[in-house]
Amino acid sequence: MNIPFLQKLTGPPLHQVVGAGPASAARSAAESVLHRVLGGLPEVLAAAVVRIEGGQLLASYTTARELNPGKVAGFNAEVVRQQRLALAALGQPDEALEDILITLRTQLHLLRVLADGRRVLYVAVDCRDTNLGIARDVLRTCEA
Repeated sequence: MNIPFLQKLTGPPLHQVVGAGPASAARSAAESVLHRVLGGLPEVLAAAVVRIEGGQLLASYTTARELNPGKVAGFNAEVVRQQRLALAALGQPDEALEDILITLRTQLHLLRVLADGRRVLYVAVDCRDTNLGIARDVLRTCEA
C-alpha cells in the first residue's frame, strides 16, 4: 500500500545509483553527477545521465516504480537532438541549449545538457515536493 504520509515517517526505501554498462570513466562521472543531484534534491523521483548521441544510459536512480529512466533515456536524448536542430534552423549561432522543462500535472521533468555537450541529465520531481527554481539551481550545480 502506498501511503505517502507513512513513507515520510518511516523514511524512503533505500535506493541506489545504478551505472549502466561496463565500468568506465564516463559511467563513474555519471554516477558522481547523480550523487550530487541526490544531495541537493533528496525527494527526486527519477534521475539519469544519458549520452545525447545514441541515447545510451550511463547511470540512473529512481524511487518510483512507474518511472523507469532506462526506458525513456533514448527519448530524452532525441528531444535534445531535435531541439538543437530547431535552434540551428533559427540561425542563432551564439545560442546554446541549456535545459528543457516538461511540465506534467503532478510532475516536473527537466533535461539539462551537461558542460561537455555530449550528455544530458534527466530529473523527474513531484511538483508538491520540489520548487522549479530549486530544481534548476541544483541541476546547474551538479554538472561534471
